[in-house]
Amino acid sequence: MTMRGIRGAITVDENSKEKIWQAARLLVTKILSMNKLHAENIGAMIFSTTEDLTAAFPSSAVRQMPAFRLVPLFDTREPTVENSLPLCIRVLILADVDKAQNQIQHVYLGGAKNLRPDLESL
Repeated sequence: MTMRGIRGAITVDENSKEKIWQAARLLVTKILSMNKLHAENIGAMIFSTTEDLTAAFPSSAVRQMPAFRLVPLFDTREPTVENSLPLCIRVLILADVDKAQNQIQHVYLGGAKNLRPDLESL
């Protein structure tokens, strides 16, 4: 197996704990499903949020999923960049996989679909 980085992003409608947690769980679930990943193969997950998301940590939602009790999770704030996508959660998952780099499926949902049009998105 080889360590690969798997990217994803999703937007939310509002800055609320419920919306942030729901979006974080959906994003992680889709990435796992699309890449046939299991928690035991994940080295770490790094979440970032835009400055307008202050109601909750995305990692707190994932931490409540039983499979991720021992997976290192980390949250950070994105730099403020003019004209950047608002209300956005991004994630970088570092995982051991039996896939070539070009076989990794990155997942961009909601308003985040336009962030990486060069990558296949849902």
